[in-house]
Order: sequence, then C-alpha cells, then structure tokens
Amino acid sequence: MPAHTAMPECRISPARSSARSRLSPPISTSTRYLQAGVLCAALALALTGCEPAKPTAAKREMPPPSVIAVAAETRTIEDEAKFVGRVVAVDRVELRARVEGFLKERRFKEGQTVVVGDVLFLIEPDQYAAVVEQREADLEKAKADSQNADAQLARGLELLKQKNIAQAKVDELQAAAAVAKASIAQAQAALNAARLDLSYTRIIAPIAGRIGLANLSVGNLVGPSSGVLATIVSRDPIHVQFPVTQRDLLAARRQIESKGGDPRKVVIQARLPNGKLYEHSGHLDFVDVTTDRATDSVTLRAELPNPNGTLVDGQYVGVVVQSGEPESAILIPQSALQVDQQGLYVLIVDAEGKAQVRRVKTGQTKGAEIAVTQGLNAGDLVIVEGIQGVTPGQPVKAAPPQQAETGAKP
Repeated sequence: MPAHTAMPECRISPARSSARSRLSPPISTSTRYLQAGVLCAALALALTGCEPAKPTAAKREMPPPSVIAVAAETRTIEDEAKFVGRVVAVDRVELRARVEGFLKERRFKEGQTVVVGDVLFLIEPDQYAAVVEQREADLEKAKADSQNADAQLARGLELLKQKNIAQAKVDELQAAAAVAKASIAQAQAALNAARLDLSYTRIIAPIAGRIGLANLSVGNLVGPSSGVLATIVSRDPIHVQFPVTQRDLLAARRQIESKGGDPRKVVIQARLPNGKLYEHSGHLDFVDVTTDRATDSVTLRAELPNPNGTLVDGQYVGVVVQSGEPESAILIPQSALQVDQQGLYVLIVDAEGKAQVRRVKTGQTKGAEIAVTQGLNAGDLVIVEGIQGVTPGQPVKAAPPQQAETGAKP
C-alpha cells in the first residue's frame, strides 16, 4: 500500500449501535474499535486494489522441431502399366512310355540341361528285338515265296504258248504270284512296326532344355498308361503371359498411337518376387484371338531372354508395360504425401526455415516415389519425416536423410 494513501475514516451510527445492543450481548469499547479498524482496512484495500505479482522466471522458448527433408528431383520416367503374369516355357514336353516293359536305365541327372537326341530312359529291349528278328524272317520267307510264284508263272506262260496247259491254270499261277508280292509288302510293314516298337524302348529328348524330376525309378513296369516319366522345358527364351481387360487394351492402344508409337513394340519388363525388375526386357509377340467371357479380358504374351534361367516355367511375376516414350517429372517419396478435406498436400521448408503447405497433384508411382504433376518445383525441400509434430508456419530444423541417420548413431 502506498505511503501517501490516507486511511479512510469509519464511523458507527449511534442508532445502529443501540439496535445491535438490544439483539446481542454488550460488547466492550475496545473490541468495537478493533472491529472498526479491521473493517476500515479491508475497505481501503478493496478501494485501492493490489499490484500484480511479478513473474519469478522468464518462460523458456522451445527449440524448433527436427524433421527430415529431401529435395524434389526432376527425373525421367516411363509411362507404364502394371499387371500380374505367369511365366510359360516356349517349349514343354512330357515324356511318356509308348511301349510296355520294365524300366532298365535312367541316363540323366534330374535338373540337368539336355539337347535334342539325348537318350533319357531305356526300356528293356530284348523282347522287341526278338520280334524284329521274327519279322525279318517273315519278310525273307515272303520274298522266297514270291520268287517261286514268279517262276511257276513263267513256266505256265511257256506251256500256254505250246498249248500244253489250260488257261485257267495260268490264271491261278498269276494270282499266286500277286499274292506272294502282297505277302512281301505285308511282311515289310510288320517288320517296320517291330522296328518302331524297338526304337520306342529308347526314350530320347525331342527338345533342348532342362529336365525335371523322374517320376518312376529303374525297375518299374512302364507303359502308355504309366503317366509322365519326366518333363523337359525350354529355358531361353521364355514367355510371360498376362490378362488385360478389353477396356485397358483399347485405352493403351489409343494412347500409344496418339504419341506416334507402335503397340507391337512396347517394352515389357518382369518384376521378380523380391520386388526387383528382371534385368532383361522383351516385347509383345502375341495377342490372343479370343476373349475370356467371364472376365472380358484377353491374354497377351511377351517373349523375354532368359540366359541364366532366372525365370522358371509356371512362376508368377509382375508385368510392367512401358506404353510410351520416357518423360521428365518431379519425383518425391510417397511418405511425404498428406491428405485432408481439401485433398493432397505436402509440407516444404521455405527459405526462412519455416514449414509451409503446398497443395499438389500426383501422377504415376515409381517404386517408393510418386510423380508430382502440379504444386512443386525442382529443388523444393519436402518434409518426409517428423510431419506429425510440425504446424504450418512454424520454424523447423531440417536435415537430409543421410545426416539424420549419422546423427542417430551412438
């Protein structure tokens, strides 16, 4: 309380004092003066007010939040579409037994590469070799019978000139000679069939490629009903088949032709199960002539080199179709994208080190990055980590990913 402020004077009305004395016990004069002094002091305090307390310590300013930011880059990207396809060998052969017999030998190692003409299985040939010998003997007998019939016919014709034999007898000799010649042809056909059966005891590779597992071991009785003995698939080149809806196919064709491209020369790449692109690219070589009525899709086929056998018949792969010429675009990490009621946006670090909102429009994705078609310029620092703790307009402490990782290490 300031020293110059005078204590207000408080007086008690005698009338009120007399009324109070009738309602309560008598109070001493000293007590009354004490109460009056307290009341006056409280009134003076209320009239003059109190000075506000001074802060004991100044508030500490919070440091700006740390974020990781990368510069938006302009790079060349291809206009591409993605599908799911299956690897299909160009040639695939299932080896089967064509004659019945016991499996005598297996002359290959499972998984090895074979060439055309390699003997892979051998069925016991003894019984078929014996049949061949028998058919060869039948052929020789038929030839001998034919020679005899021809000789009889020649003598009959001489006797007919001398009129020492009836014409009917000569006709019989001519028929016998003809039957003998037919017997030769019949014996020759039987011999050819026996030799063919004998050749079937040697199961050979009709194509070049890799041979798979042997389904039957040596010693088993095999035949036409035994099923597949082993499978050979060609390896290089290889096919990749994938379905495309008619709508997508027509749209892609129009887009390629509008840019002056040839739909038959689009580049096809395969994405392996580990997410990496296959090192060799190929081109479309076939579009199916019919459409699947259940899905309204048509099957497309591409041919790719496969010198190392990376692509295996039957496996699923991703198919990337590059449907246009490469174009330049601004790429940023997809982790930088945010969305609200107004749409997509990113936070950038301006020249003053403050976070600012940039509304963007995006295009196709490229791995972990996405193309920005509107809203960013090359070189803009885009915040990719620490966005949750940042308010637009707030100063931030930005660091590139490499520096942030180095600072995080102990």
